[in-house]
Amino acid sequence: MITTLVSTEWLYKNIDLPNLIVLDASLKDNQAQAQSNFDIVRIPKARFFDLKKAFSEQSNLLPNSIPSPLQFEREAKKLGISKNSVIVVYDNIGIYSSPRVWWLFKVMGFTNIAVLDGGLPQWIASKYPVKAILETEIYDPGDFEADYQKKLIKTKSQVKQNSATLNCLIVDARIENRFTGAIKETRFGLKSGHIPMAINIPYTSVLSNTHFLPLEELKKVLKPDHKPLIIYCGSGVTACIVLLAYALINKKNCAIYDGSWAEWGQEK
Repeated sequence: MITTLVSTEWLYKNIDLPNLIVLDASLKDNQAQAQSNFDIVRIPKARFFDLKKAFSEQSNLLPNSIPSPLQFEREAKKLGISKNSVIVVYDNIGIYSSPRVWWLFKVMGFTNIAVLDGGLPQWIASKYPVKAILETEIYDPGDFEADYQKKLIKTKSQVKQNSATLNCLIVDARIENRFTGAIKETRFGLKSGHIPMAINIPYTSVLSNTHFLPLEELKKVLKPDHKPLIIYCGSGVTACIVLLAYALINKKNCAIYDGSWAEWGQEK
């Protein structure tokens, strides 16, 4: 079983493992307006994981909505992913969209997946080889099977219910100015502010440039609480960064509110 986080050195040494699949989860556009200078190259053997289309529910008007198990299974098979695969996922920002992919696989019952700490920027900084991005690549189909873990996702009604019962701690992973409502939301029609009773742990607070903070520093940043966690952000992407940070310090019972502020913020 692979660890939750792997280094670029580990990936370089193990990239030829027979069951290893490397996924590039880079996004062309993102609400955080994070910029990358690495839009034209990939890590060798990397396969593009289309988080915005193939692995999102296109009929849902909310951005980045989790796909059905059937859709996820079909698209994973197209990428050549099998039940015995070992997956390493990265993105071209460092740590941004890759934790979302890690979480999606967890939701689909697959656990043998790791995030590449530092992502493509660290890979290039280490002077490891890269390849040009090709438009279309076809792989031998895999035999991946989804085993949907419903407990890892929360709906709007469940979050509303928790705001009354306080059985779970709600964590907002957006930057502080969005949490407080000091700045306007970039998505049209959304109010500013946060979910009642939520606390703010900005996703940037668990990172140091393109890497996760060391474990001892993560323990200082993440609020100690024995309650289960419900984590949200703008549209379900950066919330997964905070969730993965909690996983690194062995916090259990964490779920993502997948609709996030894109859904909640529509209420007037």
